[in-house]
Amino acid sequence: MTKADIISRIAENTGLQKKDVALVVEGFMSEIRTNMAEHRESIFLRGFGTFTIKRRAKKTARNISKNTTLVIEAHDIPVFKPCKSFIEKMK
Repeated sequence: MTKADIISRIAENTGLQKKDVALVVEGFMSEIRTNMAEHRESIFLRGFGTFTIKRRAKKTARNISKNTTLVIEAHDIPVFKPCKSFIEKMK
C-alpha cells in the first residue's frame, strides 16, 4: 500500500476531499520527521505504536568481495515498535 492508496481510502471512508486528506497525511509525516530528526523526541501513538531513535554503536564490518575491513561509525536510526494490541491483531 502506498501513501496515495492510504489517502484514497481515508477520503472514501470520511467523505473528505483527497487534497484535504493529503495535506493532513503530509503534515503528520512531516511532524514525525521533524520531531525525530531535529528535536530527538520519541512519538507515542496510543493503540498504534512508538517511533523512537535507536543508537547503533561503532562496529567493524567486512567487504567480502574485496576482502577488506571497514569501520562503521556510531549512528542513530529511526525505529518503530508496534503496541501490544497491534501485535495481537496481526497474529
